[in-house]
Amino acid sequence: MRRCSAILLIGIFLGTAALAAPAPSSSAAADSALDLAKKAIALRSVKGPGNQTPQVAALYKAALVAGGFADTDVEIVPVDDTAYLIGTWPGSDPKLKPLVISGHMDVVEAKPADWQRDPFTAVVENGYLYGRGATDMKLDGTIAIAALNDLRRTGYKPKRTIIIEFSGDEETAMKTSALIAERLKNAELVLNIDGGGGVLDETTGKPKYWTWNGAEKTYADFRLTVTNPGGHSSMPRPVNAIVELSKALEKVGAYHFTPELSPLTREALAKAAPFEEPEIGAALKAFVADPTDKTAIAALTANPATVGKIGTTCVPTLVSGGHAENALPQRATANINCRIFPGHKPADIMAELGRVIDDPGVKLEDVSEGSVPNDASPMRPDFIAAIDRAMGKVYPGVPVFPAMASGASDSMWFRYHHVPSYGASPTFIKPSEDFSHGLNERTPISTIEPGIRYYRLLFADLSK
Repeated sequence: MRRCSAILLIGIFLGTAALAAPAPSSSAAADSALDLAKKAIALRSVKGPGNQTPQVAALYKAALVAGGFADTDVEIVPVDDTAYLIGTWPGSDPKLKPLVISGHMDVVEAKPADWQRDPFTAVVENGYLYGRGATDMKLDGTIAIAALNDLRRTGYKPKRTIIIEFSGDEETAMKTSALIAERLKNAELVLNIDGGGGVLDETTGKPKYWTWNGAEKTYADFRLTVTNPGGHSSMPRPVNAIVELSKALEKVGAYHFTPELSPLTREALAKAAPFEEPEIGAALKAFVADPTDKTAIAALTANPATVGKIGTTCVPTLVSGGHAENALPQRATANINCRIFPGHKPADIMAELGRVIDDPGVKLEDVSEGSVPNDASPMRPDFIAAIDRAMGKVYPGVPVFPAMASGASDSMWFRYHHVPSYGASPTFIKPSEDFSHGLNERTPISTIEPGIRYYRLLFADLSK
């Protein structure tokens, strides 16, 4: 996700003399973050044969230990072809629940033949770090590591235990994500450094706004199946499996779930409205004022960038049917992919789809993998205040407000265990230059030093 920049931190009052303000960060911290990111990008941490995620874990552990973590406090756990890492910085008060900093080490596959540069050779050009993971999310991970190490260097001692963890298959099965959340379900709060972030103006390159992520939609896949005795194509039957499935898909495609607002999306949409095109901005304002406004709903539903922000969406993504050109189809199937608004369970959405289709010949089943339902994290005043203070020092005057993500992240697993989790990465990027999961992924290196300042402030504030 995206991130932020800053002004020099001189000091921050943490409430007790023992928790004196961390000293200013060093330029060496930024250099170490970039160097570590380059080394991590060079490791092809992609699921499957040759997966080097365990090597990334070893690299990160070495950096944490060099920064002051005890070797025994940084654990690497192998899981199938990958691994996860949990590093613990014990606080002075063991009665306090830990603050968790969450990220991931794996990346999406990248084919060198398709890229202008080798995706697994980090390159710095024209102020950008290029390579798979430059944005999602090896650079963010190394910035967080550098920030923690820099806090140690300056003598900071947390009252609340700080845990930094990295999953090893967030981009695929999320098996390690689930294991980590199960182990850390006693956490006070999770800072997901793979979520949130800032937007740079396309023309000026200056920061426009920054959002923290307090919710994400639940991922679900539902399979539709129609079966039929079939027969010879020269003797058509009144009921054809492909035709029956097609009618069901047409109903699903035409259906829109009831638009809705949550406390988080109400604030998010209201504050995002001024940064949208005039028509969309006006529709957002009208929808916030009245979520039944048909004109506003029509405008927002027609816009791919906003339709997912006002409710649940379900769309057909895969279709398969028949077994021979000259035979009536005996089976036809389709996948419906849903992104469910927080507060709703997949079973309820599947039941609603069943009512929409209204055909007993169409079987529905939940075939989701690697996903669990999760509600929005609460609008916690302590977290919001800490975010506002850190961002206010790093980017004075830049608007800060919440957002809801349409995609899944490791936050899902913590929220499933009722642990508040918030996307809070400080990286700023232009929308036109966001190539996460795409070709020629890159991130401005100017984000590194301010990102370290921001993380230092935030980590210290929430661990006091």
